[in-house]
Amino acid sequence: MSMDELLRVSHLNVSFPDDDPYDGIEERDTVVRELSFTMKKGDILGVVGESGSGKSMTALSVIRLLKKSARVDSGQILFQGKDLLNLSEEELCDLRGMGISMIFQEPMTSLNPVLRIESQVSEALRLHSPTCNLRGEKPFSAEEIHQKVLDVLEDVGLPDPEGVCQMYPHELSGGMRQRVMIAAALITDPSLLIADEPTTALDVLIQEQILDLLKEIHERTGVAILFISHDLHVIRRLCDRVLVMYQGQIVEEGKTKEVLDHPQHEYTKTLVARIPRVSTVPEDTPVLEMEDVTIYYPPRGASSGLFRKVKVEPYVYDASLKLYQNEILGIVGGSGSGKSTIGKVLTGLHGIYDGTIRMFGQPLEKVLAGNDRPQMIFQDPYSALNPSHTIGWTLMETLRSKGIRSREEQQKMALQMLEEVGLSESIFHRYPRDLSGGQRQRCCIGQALLYDPKILIADEPVSALDVTVSSQVLELLLKLQKERHMSMIFVSHDMNIVRLICHRVIVLDHGRIVEEGPSEEIFEHPSHAYTKKLIEAAMLE
Repeated sequence: MSMDELLRVSHLNVSFPDDDPYDGIEERDTVVRELSFTMKKGDILGVVGESGSGKSMTALSVIRLLKKSARVDSGQILFQGKDLLNLSEEELCDLRGMGISMIFQEPMTSLNPVLRIESQVSEALRLHSPTCNLRGEKPFSAEEIHQKVLDVLEDVGLPDPEGVCQMYPHELSGGMRQRVMIAAALITDPSLLIADEPTTALDVLIQEQILDLLKEIHERTGVAILFISHDLHVIRRLCDRVLVMYQGQIVEEGKTKEVLDHPQHEYTKTLVARIPRVSTVPEDTPVLEMEDVTIYYPPRGASSGLFRKVKVEPYVYDASLKLYQNEILGIVGGSGSGKSTIGKVLTGLHGIYDGTIRMFGQPLEKVLAGNDRPQMIFQDPYSALNPSHTIGWTLMETLRSKGIRSREEQQKMALQMLEEVGLSESIFHRYPRDLSGGQRQRCCIGQALLYDPKILIADEPVSALDVTVSSQVLELLLKLQKERHMSMIFVSHDMNIVRLICHRVIVLDHGRIVEEGPSEEIFEHPSHAYTKKLIEAAMLE
């Protein structure tokens, strides 16, 4: 290795056991194939590809956090001249944190819900403090550790570090939790920071803040960053170089701008292809009208359905909007702006509001009691499906709730719906855990369509999916919207998607509609400062 080379991965092959070995002989699936790349000190290297392409497996191989069933069949991983594949577990523990740190995708599942923030941020420092003696340095005292936690929390831009130290993860916003994870990764001053999809679950403004923070940390400390993402806009914004992975292999690599502007491999060309565009034309007939609607929080710990008359605090203020026949209306805004809350009111999942809501010329309450109630597609399809039942059972249960009693008819309609959303009959007998994210979301779309809705509300339906699967699901939604002549409310923080698939856009900021109009007009000539900020943060070209 040269003096400035930090990491070298050579001809790496990683496999897992096949779930269905033949004749008792263990078969293995290779998930990373002949992987080779290098990183110099201070590099920011992006790794992009769809789900299952081997991105996360690459990162976990570098930090040696693969499952026990995984096996490195061949190859070499050199970090600062050390062969990581030949280190003892004690040496690896010393390396993790002190040499290499990792930020994971979902901070809420990475943070311990019963421990205060200070305890979690300081953990790596406390674990590694005794090993400092091996380098001739004294262990940190409790006072020094506390001060280092305060310093790193301040470095990642968290207000009131003393107060944050005493808080629990659930008391922080998503952006604050991600900053805590970054602080915990940086407190030991690592040479390499691995970031695995760290901005996927964040809205566009918080995402921009986290990217700015990582760039500022990189410039200030010189830490190298291995950044994994399926978002090409994020990769373009942050990374100097990029690796494109497909089916466990690197199919293209180079300077980020060159690869994304002039892709050579067919798969890369597919990744950078634009999002599908809406092709339907709205009619003049309104199917939904909201006038001066203010939505309230329910009492703490109470169900909004049980306390419809109890108003605690407004969440959405004086909202007025219309949705027309055959139209796709986009609702955008940051986390907590009220986007999803409007969808919940329209589907009857939240009922504390003032104002007038009419659908098809009738009061909302009357529509919700009938057969024309809107249906909702949620952000996380895994949590929306019953994990203890097969997809077929779930679809048939939906048909039972509609009053269809014949099992033969239920099964026939369920199989027809699977075909309509682009899934094979084999999905009928499988459980949600057996499916990919895209397959699960198609199942949720099919379940919603079994009610034959005239209005479909899609609440961040592709934010958890990689770029390729996201495009496929969007194509499906546009196809179904056109064929079924549905109206759709599309809730999203992805301004790039909203611009291309929505006829009109409503911008929400802290519960208030600050701007609305045709998509092209909003994006080409935004008038409100908040809208301009959203568009700038989205890095629209």
